[in-house]
Amino acid sequence: MYPEELKYSKEHEWVRMNGSIAEVGVTVFAQESLGDVVFVDLPEAGTEVEQFAKFGEIESVKAVSDLFSPVGGKIVEVNSEATDRPEAVNEEPYGSGWLIKVEISDTAQLDVLMDAATYEATLE
Repeated sequence: MYPEELKYSKEHEWVRMNGSIAEVGVTVFAQESLGDVVFVDLPEAGTEVEQFAKFGEIESVKAVSDLFSPVGGKIVEVNSEATDRPEAVNEEPYGSGWLIKVEISDTAQLDVLMDAATYEATLE
């Protein structure tokens, strides 16, 4: 349920590293808790984000929730599919439902994130 190759934040976001680029999305737990996602508000590419700072909002039929970046750096890509077709977040939270890609400023930021087993243990 929680891919082993990813890192996780306590705010229920995940990170997949590809070189110095961090792909970021919300976990299965987050999207199941939200219910049907109907709107995703994301910043533009080029925006600087700080680790654990708010970078956007996700709205479901139940509530509006803030999105917090698990890593800091410059956003190099925003997933237009998630904004154009928000249900992608529910359908494939670890695939086409990713949210942003960040060129991280310091890979040491990953050391404070959780592995899959630790993240899953926090949900019990």
